[in-house]
Amino acid sequence: MPLLLIADEDVQARDNMIQLFGETDYQVVAANSVDVVMRDVIKKEAQVVLLGNAFDNMPAGDLIPLLKQCNQKLTIIFVSNEESLPLLRKLRGEGVFYHALKPATREDREELLQAVKCAFENVTGQSTTSGTTK
Repeated sequence: MPLLLIADEDVQARDNMIQLFGETDYQVVAANSVDVVMRDVIKKEAQVVLLGNAFDNMPAGDLIPLLKQCNQKLTIIFVSNEESLPLLRKLRGEGVFYHALKPATREDREELLQAVKCAFENVTGQSTTSGTTK
């Protein structure tokens, strides 16, 4: 079962994403510290990470290069309402697969579900239906 790691210090956003992906075929792990994220990335258990603006008081811009160094195949989706084009370009250059808005509306939730589905397809190199809701 594909492992989806959710890392966001915004507890409400993290809980919303856990609930959203709890209805899919993904194994969902919510990290509560950078240590947990790094462990799952180093062990190559996590294939896709949903990463908020900051996590464990560490800005995403500092965490992404570390994660990619530990696992170059890791797919990172930056989940934030951040719209700074220079920041988004920088994160894209560091290996962010996609930028999604925090899921506040039905459209946001559908977009995030689709982005994760595409991310897992990118990891496996094949089309899957793992992201379909039950």
